[in-house]
Order: sequence, then C-alpha cells, then structure tokens
Amino acid sequence: MASTRTTVAPQSDRVRLIVASSVMLTFISFWRAAAVVLCDLGSSAFYAGGIAEEAVGAAAPWFILGIMLFSFAVRAVYVESCSMFTRGGVYRVVKEALGGTFAKLSVSALMFDYILTGPISGVSAGQYITGLMNELLNVAASSNWLPPALMDAHHNPSFLFDMNHTSAVFAAAVTIYYWWQNIKGIEESSGKALQVMQITTVMVAILLVWGVYSIFMRGSHLPPPPTVPNLKFSPDALGFLKGTRLVPLLGVFGILMAFGHSLLAMSGEESLAQVNREIEHPKLKNLKRAAIVIALYSLIFTGGATLMASMLIPNYERTHIYQDNLIAGLAMFMVGPMFWRIAFRIFVVLVGFLILSGAINTSMIGSTGVLMRVAEDGVLTDWFRKPHHKFGTSYRIINMVFILQMATIIFSRGDVFMLGEAYAFGVIWSFTFNSLAMLVLRWKYHGERGWKVPPNIRIGKTEIPIGLISVFLVLLSTAIVNLFTKSVATVSGIAFAATFFVIFTISERRNLRLHELTARQMKDHFQLEHQDTVSRESAALRPGGIMVTMRDPSNPIALKWTLSRTDTEDRDVVVISVRMMGVGGPEFLSVEQQNFSEHEQMIFTKAVSVAESFGKKVSLLVVPAGDIFAALVQTANSLEVDSVVSSVSSSMTVEDQAFHMGQAWEALPEPKRQFNYYVVGPSGETKVFFIGPHAPTLSPEDVQLVHRLWLNMRRDPLAADLHHSDIITFALTRLAGQYAREKAEILRDLKNCRAPADSSAGPRLGNQSTPSTYSSVDQPSRAIRQTRDQ
Repeated sequence: MASTRTTVAPQSDRVRLIVASSVMLTFISFWRAAAVVLCDLGSSAFYAGGIAEEAVGAAAPWFILGIMLFSFAVRAVYVESCSMFTRGGVYRVVKEALGGTFAKLSVSALMFDYILTGPISGVSAGQYITGLMNELLNVAASSNWLPPALMDAHHNPSFLFDMNHTSAVFAAAVTIYYWWQNIKGIEESSGKALQVMQITTVMVAILLVWGVYSIFMRGSHLPPPPTVPNLKFSPDALGFLKGTRLVPLLGVFGILMAFGHSLLAMSGEESLAQVNREIEHPKLKNLKRAAIVIALYSLIFTGGATLMASMLIPNYERTHIYQDNLIAGLAMFMVGPMFWRIAFRIFVVLVGFLILSGAINTSMIGSTGVLMRVAEDGVLTDWFRKPHHKFGTSYRIINMVFILQMATIIFSRGDVFMLGEAYAFGVIWSFTFNSLAMLVLRWKYHGERGWKVPPNIRIGKTEIPIGLISVFLVLLSTAIVNLFTKSVATVSGIAFAATFFVIFTISERRNLRLHELTARQMKDHFQLEHQDTVSRESAALRPGGIMVTMRDPSNPIALKWTLSRTDTEDRDVVVISVRMMGVGGPEFLSVEQQNFSEHEQMIFTKAVSVAESFGKKVSLLVVPAGDIFAALVQTANSLEVDSVVSSVSSSMTVEDQAFHMGQAWEALPEPKRQFNYYVVGPSGETKVFFIGPHAPTLSPEDVQLVHRLWLNMRRDPLAADLHHSDIITFALTRLAGQYAREKAEILRDLKNCRAPADSSAGPRLGNQSTPSTYSSVDQPSRAIRQTRDQ
C-alpha cells in the first residue's frame, strides 16, 4: 500500500522588497500653480511682439492678441487631458491615444521646444541688458558725463556693445550657471515663482497705467488692421515660398502664415499639464481657476504690451532699435521726465532678467524631467539615468540638454529672430499632437471625464466634439503652413526631432533586453511585493520603528550607524529608497512600469549585505516621489516610525536637510506624528532634529531662572498656589501679544539672547518649521534607544 507524504516547500531565501505604486506628492494652491506656468509662459511677452512684427509687419499686434485669445481654447484642451490623467502632458496623452511611436514623435518635438526655450529666453534677457547699457552710455555722452577718450567728435559714445554677440555671451553665462545648479540639484520652488510673478505684476500694472496715460496725452493711433493688404512678410518669413508665384496670391493662407509667426507667444502651455498633479483639492476646480488666471494674465501682459508698443514707439525706433526689447522701448517713450523713464526701464530690465533667466532654468528642469519620464517608461537606457556620484542628480541627461542649448546659442550668435522662427516648430507640433490625441480619446475612451472642451453636440448616442475638432483643425493647418513658410524651423525641427526619434527607438529596443535581465535578477534575489499605498500594517512593521534612507550603495554609513545601535528584535528597521519621478510621470505606477535600474539593484543588494554582516534583519521599501522630503515625511508618518536616519547630503548642509524635512512635515494633513531626524556624518558624528512640536530642551540656567521667579512670586499671598508651569505659560502668552505689536524689536532682542548653535545644552530656540538640533555623538546614540519610550 502506497503511503502519502506531505512535502513542505523550503522557505524562500529572497528578501521581501515592498514597491509602492502611488507617488508621494506635495500640493500647492492654484495661485502658485498659475505662477509656475506664467514664469514660463509670461517670458514670451518680452520677445514675441518684436519677432512677429519683423516677420509680418506692423499688423503683428493684432495677431499676437489673436494668439492669446486662441490660447484659451488650447488651454481648454490641456484642462480636459488633465481631468483624464492626473499628470498628463503630451507624452502621456499621445501614448495613451496613438501608441508609442507617435508618443516618441511628440516628445521629440516637445524636446525641441524645451531646448530652444533656454537660448531664446537667455538671448532675450541679454538684449534687454545690452540695450540698457547702450542707452546709459548714450545718456551719459549727451550729458557730458563720459571722459573725452570715450566720446567721438559728435559727442556720441565711441563704443557701444554689439547687441547680438553680447546677448549671446550673456545667455551662455546664465546657461552655464543654471547647468551647474541643476547638476548640484536645484529646487524648483512654487514660492519663488509666486514672488517673481508678484514683482512682474507690479511692473505690468505700472506699464499699463502709465502706457494708457501716455496714449491719452499723446493721441496715438492703433496699428493697421490684420488684413491681407497690410501683411508685409520679410524674405525670411516667406520660407520656401520666397521667389514663387504664390506670394501675391496668399489670401487666407497669408493670415495663417501671420498666425503661425505669432504662435510663440503661446509657448509654455505644457507646464500646466506638468504642474497639475501638485494642485491641491479640489483639483479640477483649482486647475480651471489656474487656467483662467494664466489666460487673463497672459492676454493683458503679452497682448497689451505688444499693442501699446506699436502705439507709443515710433516706427523707425520700434523696428530698428527696440525690436528685440519692445518693453524696454515702451518705457523710454512714456510721457514724463527722462529720469523716471530710465528708472522704469531699469525696473523692466530687472523683471525681465528674473523671468527670462528663470525660464532658462525651467527649460532645463522641464527637458530633464521629460527625458526622465521617457527613461522611466523604458525608452531610454539606464545609462542616462545614472545618478551623479556626489549630488545624486541625473547628470548625463542634464549634460546632454546643456550641450544642445549651448550649441544653439553659439549657432544663432544671439539672433532672437532666428531662434524665434525655429522655436515655433516645437510649440505648434506638440500642441497638434496633444489635440489629435484628445480627439482620438473622445471615441476611444468612453469613461467619465471631469470636464470637456465645449461646445459638444449630441446626435442620438453620438457626441460630436465641435470645440475639440475646431482647435485641432486650426493647429493642424497652422502647423502645415509653418512647414512651408518657416524654413529654419522646418529644417532644424525635423532634423532634431528625427535624431531624437532614432535615439529613442534604438535605446528602447536595447532597454527591453536589459530590463528583462534586471527584472529576472531582482526576482531571483528579492521577493517583490507591489502595494498601491504603504502602511505599517501592509508592511508588517511594529509601531515606533526606524526608517533609514539610502542613496549611495558605496557608502551605507546611515544604515551601519543605525544597526550598530539598534536591536532589530525589539524595533523594526526599514531601508527606504526614493525613486524620483520625472515631469509628466503618472500618479500611480503599474507593475509593468516598475522598471528597476542597475543603481537601485545595487542599493538593495548592499542593504541586505550590511544587515547580514551585523546579523540583523531589515525591511526594504521603494517609494516613487516628485519631492524627496515630502516622500520621506509621508512614508515616516504612514509607517508610524519614531526615527528617520539619513547620511549627510553632498548638495546641502545638515541644517538645510532638516529645514526641508520640517517644511514637508508642516505640509502634511492631520493626523501626523512627530519623529526624530538623525543626520549621520562621514566619521559617525551625528545631529538629531526633532520634527514637529516638541518640548524644548532647557539649559540648567533656564531651569534655575524659572525656579527663582517661582520662589519670589510665591512670597505674595495672591500667588500661594503658583506652579512653575504657570510662569512659563504666562511668559509665552505675553510674548505672543508683544510680538504682534513689536515684531522687529522682539526678533532683535531674541537674536541677542539666543544661545550659540553648537551649545551642548541641547535644543534652544527650535520651532515647527526649523527643528532644533544638538550635535553630541553620544546623545543621539542614547536617544535612538529611548525614542520609543519618549
């Protein structure tokens, strides 16, 4: 008789690795979202009008106004796409509707847009600064302020800066600066964008009020109407049609040509899709608010400034002197004393520098983010994603973007018109692909939408998207016209897009083979477990654990420091790696999208090796995020840990690390837990920061002072039942009242009585946003064991 035998499978020796699917996000108001987009979109106001007039003639302001009105419709297409995809963007939308091939084509055109945004913004800023320097030289010469050696026989400056070449040098210098900042890891702050737009709004308000007053006093005339007889195309603007018999027969085709030459005034719309994911709840309502603010602001600023310039600046000066810096010229032709006009021009140049140089940084961040998004999708190999050994940034992608932008500046030699002509290629084709994709999705995807581009007509069960079709047809016809009339844009744009498309295609095929191998290795060594959201229960962790961040597999100092001081039988240790998501990345990652890079595999393999060397166990966690500090704080709160341990950053100070952690904690919704944040240096020296409200550490002198006050006050019969805590409560309440009335004096006195930062007495004047610190190595060692009891 055969016997039955139960076979027990051997326990897997793979280490459990939890991979979160939801991306950790930060959230901003619609005002900040609008400011981020306007810092990109608003920069075109400084150069779009001059480029359009050089191409189509004096009727250009009407076409700029038409473009700004049409931008309402284009922005509506982006709002609909964002209502379907939390973080849309051209790449995501086109891939969903038309497939990977069209997605790679669209992102190639978008990259051309981003690459040219930096050079045209930098050169335009250089034009404003160079123009100001030359103007000051002319004023100084006419006032006899210059020494005779610097003036000619006609009392004019003997030397003026060359506009194009000087502007190119300036653009190159600023691009090099932002390249280095991005290599180190620059922070794209919505707060800074809001401050820039607040300053810009002051300038716009002065410009409009003073401009309207000047027009009223001077009795200026409107530019010629946008009719075919008033269109005066330059030879370069005719493109491939130059010298053909079609030129006298342009008609409506000429209107589309002029429309296409003004299209760069609408650049920057893609930023709305990228910032959408961070907009706070209710997301769609705030997205539409931001879109309205952007539309009205750009219409008033870009359209209004261009129209005023044509009315106030005489034809010769507008077309020969101030063509590339119209707003500066507008300041010089206001009604009023020369002193105030020059002062306002300096203000205009300052604002222009802020917004235009910021656009250089935005273009670098945006193009890097787009390529990172493509890399996350498996289109680019891990070679591009490899982090910098010191700063942890995707330096190879940044270097590629920098080289392309510098080559563009050198090739253009500071010619804004050439850059503007080429720039329109990426703008129009990215818009066209996006609108086509949304049109396809109207029939392909029948699920609920938060919002649709109006108007829509329903015939039976079929809905006809009249608005969406109209937008697509206008964009497509303009794009086709641009192919024949923008020779610079057509040749350079097609060559650039084709090159990127070939790189994407070859890299994607190679990447598929590499990722298959990597995925097999990860499954062999780790037990991968995908979870939508991470919680303490789903990760099987006990309350009060320790979370250790790990970025550099070659230097796991934070993990070694933690394991040497922690008994993992009593407290759980979880090692976290934050996977930074690029611009346009999805809010949720499917299992198929979880492509592990070679760098991540090295991190987890090293973490397991270190834990085994200590004879202790650790849990492993991967969290995708848009902001590393927000991800760490949200995860620490979800896992209910008492301590977070990190190594010293190579790109910021220990105090800056703690400050960003504190800011991220403040942005968390309730309920939220306090925790200790340890930063471990290369030699084991450690600082601990208390994140969240906490009892301050009082020095012995402070305790003695409270006790003496208590003794003295208790002598009065009215204070017989006084406690030490009553004295502290009363002192804090009075301080709060005085601070509201005497802020400057209180801050000055507080600074004077503040203890040195390296005081061994412990935390002194910490607050919620900037946690307190003490730097003794022994104190954190004891504290990490006692945190759970605290």
